[in-house]
Amino acid sequence: MDGKTLARLGAVVFVAIAVTATAIEMTRKDDRQNSPTAQTRTVTERDPLGAELARCSAMGEAGPRDPSCLRAWDENRKRFLGQSAPTPAPAPAGPATLFPNAPADAAPDDATPAIQAEPSRPEVR
Repeated sequence: MDGKTLARLGAVVFVAIAVTATAIEMTRKDDRQNSPTAQTRTVTERDPLGAELARCSAMGEAGPRDPSCLRAWDENRKRFLGQSAPTPAPAPAGPATLFPNAPADAAPDDATPAIQAEPSRPEVR
């Protein structure tokens, strides 16, 4: 047998196997429990928060303006992060200063930088 005949025979065998595998896959009954739509339905039936999040996601741009969606996203965030309701930080009593330990009477003009940067020079080649 020469090389051409052997290559043709190999191609015919490959095509026959591919057609057989395709026919078997097409005649196979679908497993309904593993389909993504069935999984989505069961998750939303078990978790009302998941159903609300799916509804808000389907709303598109109107979702961020809907109060029920905002509550659902807040609850989902709390579940995900494992946190209880955040406690607000106490507001500072007075105005915040940049350097709280520095004396208040020191003028900012008195301070000079310890290191002054030199202007950059183009590299000559």
